[in-house]
Order: sequence, then structure tokens, then C-alpha cells
Amino acid sequence: MSDFILQTQCLSKAFKGFTAVSDVNLQVRRGSIHALIGPNGAGKTTCFNLLTKFLEPSAGTILFNGIDITREKPAQIARRGVIRSFQISAVFPHLTVLENVRVGLQRKPGMTYQFWRSSKSLNALDAQAMELLDHVGLSDFAQTVTVNLPYGRKRALEIATTLAMEPELMLLDEPSQGMGHEDVDRVTQLIKKVSAGRTILMVEHNMSIVSSIADRITVLQRGAILAEGAYEQISTDPRVMEAYMGTTDTALQGAH
Repeated sequence: MSDFILQTQCLSKAFKGFTAVSDVNLQVRRGSIHALIGPNGAGKTTCFNLLTKFLEPSAGTILFNGIDITREKPAQIARRGVIRSFQISAVFPHLTVLENVRVGLQRKPGMTYQFWRSSKSLNALDAQAMELLDHVGLSDFAQTVTVNLPYGRKRALEIATTLAMEPELMLLDEPSQGMGHEDVDRVTQLIKKVSAGRTILMVEHNMSIVSSIADRITVLQRGAILAEGAYEQISTDPRVMEAYMGTTDTALQGAH
């Protein structure tokens, strides 16, 4: 099996003449945390939407575990183990924290989204749901109605529901969006913790997260790959610093 779990070849997307993603050749190494960064308008979210098939590519190929998934639907890709979280917390606000994770666990064979099952029949999933909540530091919030959770805890819950679907590749879209420093630190440690045994590809604007946990970084500018490498390499690359409107490493580290 290839060292790379996800690869793109000449991936491109044009909207009525405007090229949002241009000839992107991405290689995500199995078992790594790979960050996709770039200034506003660089094409990061469009690239994510292409990888998860919320958008159809104009050209190019997407390979997951060596299999061409370019023409597959989002649900097919999710069943393969490519699971995405979104910039805006995607949880059920009026279910409890435990119930949200239990919905993710229902993806398992024989139980897939059978919402008409009696609640008693789903109680068998409670122990596993509690394990996941403990894993992300939410066991004390199990019976809390999700709408009442602090924002940072909602993002932790979203990661728990993503884990419930047993992803081989987790795609995290701006996991620190809208968070204060304390929540950012908590989520950074959480991402590092849950990366054990799986691969994470994340779009992230917060350079403190990227510098502390990303094994490899791909920098996009105007839809194309500008630079790629470890943080130490890209943070001193003059092209990257110029793209972030700065002239020093400090400017890049503070970029949002």
C-alpha cells in the first residue's frame, strides 16, 4: 500500500472563467497531520470541497488509498472513511451531547441512521459513546443539551461525532475558527491526541496550531501550490512571507 493515503493530480476548479484551484498535486502521507494554509482567497476551502465532492472538479484526479474517487458522491466517499468537519459546528443543537455521538455511532452496519428504532435499542451504544466523550474531554457534559455547550466544547463534540464514524482520513475545516486562546489550546491538544492511528488533513488559519502539530504544510496562493514542507521550511520561504504580506517569520506566525 502506498505511503500516501490521499493524492490529487492536476486538480482544478473554475467558476465561469475564474480559476479557484489550479493544477494542485497534493500528497497526504498516511498517519500524518497535514495542514493546508494560505491567505484569504487562496482556494483552501474550495480544495476541501473538491476532496469531499461537495464540488465537482473541472479537471484532475483524486485518489484515496490508490482508488480513483474523482466521480464518487460525498456519501460514497464518507463510507470509504473520509469524514469531514466544517467551519461552523455541525451538531444537533437540541440533542444531548451523548445523543449526538450516538447518532454518529449509528453509521455502523445494521444500524445506519435507523432513527425509528426505540431509544432503548440504542442504549447499547451508550458505553461506546461515553468512551468517545471521555477521549475528547466531554464525559462530564454527556447529558448537557448541546445548544448550551460553550463554543469550544461544541467543536470538541464535533470531533467526537467524527470519530464515531471511524474515519481513516479526517478533514478538519478551520477547527479553531472563532475560538479564544484557551479553547484553541484545548482543541490543538485534542487534534494531536485523536491523530494517533489515523490521518488528518486540516485547513487552518492559526499559525500557532499549524506550527505545533502539523507534520507537513502545503501553502496555497491564488489556487495553486506555492510551497510545501515542514513548518521550519515554509516559515522562512520568502514567497510564503510575501504571500502573507509580511517580511519576517514573525509576520507569518501571526498571520490569520
